Amino acid sequence: MPSVFVAARNPLAQLLLVRRCDSGSWELPGGRVDVGESAVSAAVRETAEEAGVQAEVTGLVGIYTDPAHVVRAVDGSVRQQFVVVLQARAVGGTPAPDGRETCEAKWVAPRHVRGMPIDPPVRRWIDDALHEGAPPRLA
Repeated sequence: MPSVFVAARNPLAQLLLVRRCDSGSWELPGGRVDVGESAVSAAVRETAEEAGVQAEVTGLVGIYTDPAHVVRAVDGSVRQQFVVVLQARAVGGTPAPDGRETCEAKWVAPRHVRGMPIDPPVRRWIDDALHEGAPPRLA
């Protein structure tokens, strides 16, 4: 099942991050692509739901299929994550968590990302997203 995550930036070039309620780790807003939904539509929807920010997708950061990144969903299902990470710009809203999946949402200056608790696969996505202009990663 494909998932999409969004590297949204504001006019100050800050990155939108959310903190997961279950693990306390920070990540990009995102989630599963629903049946009948495009990756871009899912990206816009997930960013609004999880972070309270309206985003406009502007490009592709990469496609990630790390076999070592296994995800255990709330419903108990286990799967290898297949992730599309998209670049976006914020067009409205103020960061706010959904209180269910995300407990915090905020803009973060790139220089502050290094000190945050972020799972290794997600850190790679974020590092790639912060290198704007680089070709999309296929991993």
